[in-house]
Amino acid sequence: MTTESAPGRTDTVHADAFAAIAGNLPTGCYIGGEWRSSSDGSLIAVADPSTGETLTSVANGTRDDAALAVDAAAAALPAWSATPPRARAEVLRRAFEIMTERHEELAQLVVLENGKALPDARGEITYAAEFFRWYAEEAVRNTGEITVAPSGAHKILVLRQPIGVAALVTPWNFPAAMLTRKIGPALAAGCTVVCKPASETPLTALAIAQVLEQAGVPGGVVNVVPSNRSSKFVGTLLADPRVRKLSFTGSTEVGQELLRSAADNVVNCSMELGGNAPFLVFDDADLDAAVAGAMLAKMRNGGEACTSANRFYVQRGIAEEFSQRLAHEMSGLKVGPGLGDGVQLGPLVNSSSRDKVAELVSGALAEGAEAAVGGEVPEGPGWFYPATVLTGVGPSAEILGTEIFGPVAPIVSFDTEAEVIEMANDSVHGLVSYLYTSDLGRGLRVSEALDSGMVGLNRGLISDPAAPFGGTKQSGLGREGGHEGMLEYLESKYIACDW
Repeated sequence: MTTESAPGRTDTVHADAFAAIAGNLPTGCYIGGEWRSSSDGSLIAVADPSTGETLTSVANGTRDDAALAVDAAAAALPAWSATPPRARAEVLRRAFEIMTERHEELAQLVVLENGKALPDARGEITYAAEFFRWYAEEAVRNTGEITVAPSGAHKILVLRQPIGVAALVTPWNFPAAMLTRKIGPALAAGCTVVCKPASETPLTALAIAQVLEQAGVPGGVVNVVPSNRSSKFVGTLLADPRVRKLSFTGSTEVGQELLRSAADNVVNCSMELGGNAPFLVFDDADLDAAVAGAMLAKMRNGGEACTSANRFYVQRGIAEEFSQRLAHEMSGLKVGPGLGDGVQLGPLVNSSSRDKVAELVSGALAEGAEAAVGGEVPEGPGWFYPATVLTGVGPSAEILGTEIFGPVAPIVSFDTEAEVIEMANDSVHGLVSYLYTSDLGRGLRVSEALDSGMVGLNRGLISDPAAPFGGTKQSGLGREGGHEGMLEYLESKYIACDW
């Protein structure tokens, strides 16, 4: 593994990059089409994870700001819902074009506040913009149904109408994509939204609000309010009877609390929660492809992704060779500040995230695992952790039951297909699974048996705006992306007809 001369030091690269974009960067709450300070004037400091130093501060929304945002969204709802689908589509298409024009600036902004390496950030902005283009196309495809009742005496007419004001709560790991994945379908369906981005990464969300403003979104249709008072802020949204939808991406534990709060007003909920993705490699797999897929599935966003491969199960006959190859690839990654030349792995988002990863690795080593590469916190500033491969991990090791959210790959050996399916499904989470095999029959058979909402069959990257994204068990409710993503923001209305 290679590092820049001093991991965590940006010299002037990050400072110069931020100075170049700061003048065009909003830092207030965006409510009702206006930029404003928080109601109490308080601020949130936004840190650069590669140094721990503050980049800037943004408005810290209060419960009063949450109420104002709902007022604005509710006032804008009738006109936006009545806006022709083609007109809504054109706004979203323009947002896609503006994001594409500002691609490099937005990618650098993601690096500065999130820490991920620039190639990852560029990929995220491309992915994020695509949700605006996809839902520009879907906005005109809100189809209903007319069927004949089984008796033949009546007609069944079904319309799909906007659900109403939607509260959108997004995480820090994909600050652009998780926001556009929610705003795109909501606006396409005719809903208005109140967005609360993660307090670690509010700048990207505010920049996207600016993009939407430039694209012609009417005031009040999109409201973006940073806040580190998450419980009180979101609680205010859910207590307002005008809020009819909650879309949340984050941890299972927080999702459970939000579901309890949403129950009081029976708010429709979409939940994209935690993951604990198994990565299965059978002995007939193409090892080159499997290792390349493992690098994608594990190291996208430095492992800070709900879709990240979290548990590697490799058939015993190839386990040693696979481990050696994966360790070799991981050791070649260049670590450093995300905007550094050739950097492939940046820091984790904050100190608590790094501490958690370090504790999980230490625990696994104490249980008898060995670090084929990595495994130690580097010296110097910033919240860095090296790419790490753990071998000799037991099937009941504690690290296998926890979402690592970092660049660590624990490897477990298995013997039979039935055994590995049981191990893979032994989790309360079921977001995504990966498997590599050259036997198509086995691949489809195992894919069907894996208890997860998504499966990567001989693929290490599964996310696609055109595909339904979501999980089973405690990994969530509902789907984002694809046509299903827009249906999450629509209510079906049945009209009984006789003509």
